[in-house]
Amino acid sequence: MIKIVLFEDNKNLRESLELYLSVTDEIWVAGAFADAREAVSAVKKLKPDIVLMDIQMPHLTGIEAMIEIKKVYPQVKVLIQTVFEDDEKVFQAVCAGASGYLVKNPNPEVYVQAIREVNNGGSHLSPSIAAKVMNMFQNQFVKGQPTYVGLTQREKEVLACMVKGQSYKMIADTCGITFHTVCTHVNHIYEKLHVNSAPEAVVKALEMRLV
Repeated sequence: MIKIVLFEDNKNLRESLELYLSVTDEIWVAGAFADAREAVSAVKKLKPDIVLMDIQMPHLTGIEAMIEIKKVYPQVKVLIQTVFEDDEKVFQAVCAGASGYLVKNPNPEVYVQAIREVNNGGSHLSPSIAAKVMNMFQNQFVKGQPTYVGLTQREKEVLACMVKGQSYKMIADTCGITFHTVCTHVNHIYEKLHVNSAPEAVVKALEMRLV
């Protein structure tokens, strides 16, 4: 069972999402909140696997709330949702450790799929957001010369799969290794790149032209 905590200021969307996700077999909505001022306390109390966070929240933005959550509970995965595709906010969210960036969609099954991907160790980006991320790095953030990082060939293969947004299970299938071995390689990649999440690793891989 995937335990979810939802932060969404739009009452209709919040209630609709909570209702739909609650009747999905593998998802349990432990709590739903109209703002993120008590986000850290809510995460401490409810211990979710994934936080579904609206980026544009009253009092405290979704990115600010995510940063506060990750400081205390770095293992909690945060899936950002938004109606905006602002380049700067996309980059801020990814660099701050978001496990995915989802454009709000009238089809609730899109949320279920994103939650599944993130829970399985992948990173979800809506197609339009993925295109923006690639464009940002190609045109603005990619360094002229690569920086040496001592990744093994297998770690580079795993990192390339992460850039494609594959889950740990998919990476294991692609590389012909076990799920446990994937986790080991990912931990080594995090250590060598000095990052704490899959999106951060993807950002650095693109920035440093490692794949």
